[in-house]
Amino acid sequence: MASLRQGWRVQSRVVAALLIREMHTRFGRENIGFLWMMVEPLLFAGLVALIWRVMKGPEEHGVDIVTFVVSGYIPLVLFRHAVNRSVSIFVANGSLLYHRQVRIIDFIISRFLLEMIGSMMAYVFIATALYMLGFFPSPADVGMLIVGWVLYSLFTLSLCFIIAPLSEMSPVLEKFMPVTTYVMIPFSGTFTMVAWLPAQARELILWSPWVSAMEMMRHGLFGDKVQTYYVYSVPIAASMICTVIGLALCRHVRKMLVVE
Repeated sequence: MASLRQGWRVQSRVVAALLIREMHTRFGRENIGFLWMMVEPLLFAGLVALIWRVMKGPEEHGVDIVTFVVSGYIPLVLFRHAVNRSVSIFVANGSLLYHRQVRIIDFIISRFLLEMIGSMMAYVFIATALYMLGFFPSPADVGMLIVGWVLYSLFTLSLCFIIAPLSEMSPVLEKFMPVTTYVMIPFSGTFTMVAWLPAQARELILWSPWVSAMEMMRHGLFGDKVQTYYVYSVPIAASMICTVIGLALCRHVRKMLVVE
């Protein structure tokens, strides 16, 4: 038990150090520095919400259009950025494996945490600003909102565990990932809710881990104002399965990496 605690402390320090290194490498110390990790998803969500507001008007199915788009698009930005930045991650950080305390999963976790922290900061900032302007509601169930965020994030991380080693095994994957992340948007629940779909489509779309997690977030935000459908077991089971596969792939790839 003591060795387990010691190992946890060591790996926590390693991840924290890699997180700081990633922040300095990507954002530097000039201008607003690491705050860019919040500004990027903030700009994406804000511009998309503005476009939808102009195109569709103030409401969609009785839901404020700005709130709806912002609450869905920022998690989508987290997924897209985290997955895309997992590609070829070992190429950029492979030399650090010279240190025996560093594991390849530490690279994935630290880079994912950077994206998650930036997305959550952007969510809180834009929600607070819009709330003060009267365009964002007070969350009806904060607990459910957090649970949805956690499940969405865990599934995204589990996919990163798979994408990172696969990109090392096949460089072709790097070319397909941007297209793939766009193709999955209809299955993410970002711009639609399950209640708006026909009954037959609901049963199919609920097999998507993103959709259940997104519906939980929407329920936590809007409460009884909207009808939501979600299945807890889908994102949990999908995250566990993808994590097991991803860790096995990472173990396989580690044997192939040459530390210079």
